[in-house]
Amino acid sequence: MTDLLAGVRVLDLTTILAGPFAAYQLSLLGADVIKIEIPDGGDPARELGSENPQHVPEFGASFVAQNCGKRSMAIDLKSEGGREVFARLIAESDVLLENMRPGVLARLGFAPERIRQLNPLLVYCAVSGFGQSGPIAGRPAYDQIIQGLAGMIEVTGFPDAEPVRAGFPVADTLGGFAAAMSICAALAQRDARGTGCFLDVSMLETALSAMGWAVSDYLVGGLPAQRRGNENATSSPSGTFRTGAGRLNIAANAQAQFEVLCRVCGCEHLIDDARFLTRGDRKKHRRALSAELERYLAGRPAAEWEELLSAAGVPAGRVLSVEESLAQPQIAERRLVHSVTLPSSERTVRVLGSGVHVDDHELAPSSPPPRLGEHTDEILGDLGYSESDIEELRAEWALGPARKRSAGV
Repeated sequence: MTDLLAGVRVLDLTTILAGPFAAYQLSLLGADVIKIEIPDGGDPARELGSENPQHVPEFGASFVAQNCGKRSMAIDLKSEGGREVFARLIAESDVLLENMRPGVLARLGFAPERIRQLNPLLVYCAVSGFGQSGPIAGRPAYDQIIQGLAGMIEVTGFPDAEPVRAGFPVADTLGGFAAAMSICAALAQRDARGTGCFLDVSMLETALSAMGWAVSDYLVGGLPAQRRGNENATSSPSGTFRTGAGRLNIAANAQAQFEVLCRVCGCEHLIDDARFLTRGDRKKHRRALSAELERYLAGRPAAEWEELLSAAGVPAGRVLSVEESLAQPQIAERRLVHSVTLPSSERTVRVLGSGVHVDDHELAPSSPPPRLGEHTDEILGDLGYSESDIEELRAEWALGPARKRSAGV
């Protein structure tokens, strides 16, 4: 059974990345995710990458990647009818997920107190850059802003160069994972105790909590974090090394691993070298040890060293491009990549499923990403609205697809 969240309805009011990523993880686990979008344009991620010649209108690459398996409903929450529909959705759902700035949903008439009145069992999760409280809670935030404020950028890069951001939206992704994890925990608590809750997910705090030794060394040991390039601060040899062809990551953190590494590489004499006898010695003479090892690693390409060292029990792996990584037999065997055909298009694209397998089965998207408002009438029907009710809502401009109002209206 891969549908661990079967029967759970999630209202997804999020846009761009962190929130949609969280909702996508819930969808992969079997939840019925209803993506609530504004009628005029929907999630801005729909048009991200529109300059790409392969772009399909409404289906930007980022949108496709995070929104497969969801249903789309277009509602104008600024209209009376739209707010009524949303209230009924809240009453009949299990999870509400949003990533608006703090206070926005309350100004639309849905403060946490009212939401709890509508559905005391609801798990309400708000994802924001800085959390719902604090002196900068109301600021806008994107991934790079969070990376900078969390200290991620400052500790990334080489000591003698400028700090750099991570090459992917790590803060957004971490925030999404934290939201999905907390929602699942809250659902378990609700089923056990019969109460919902409000979850306040801060991307900044989540980023800090994920930084490992960069934070703990300072908090516990009083040592400020430093940029170390590709070197592991806790051990040596542990980092990225040049080979005869390509770069290779090696993590020989234990004494036994260091000795096996030297034997496999044909430089056994380094084991008894006074500079490298202990972990502390090797850290102190890190550069000299790396230079010695690279002399011997130059004799083979990285791919061969990866096989030899891994077989001998020394953690080692090549530095691959994204394309090379996705082409690995390991990824194919685990069935991480899945094909979907975009609606109203003959174009088939590939998206990622989950890194989690349930009872030896992969978690895959159940359907392609939805068109804007594709399931509006279907969901309204499920809520008990008649065809005439739906037409009245459309006449009120409460639903999509959007129609341009005449001037002055």
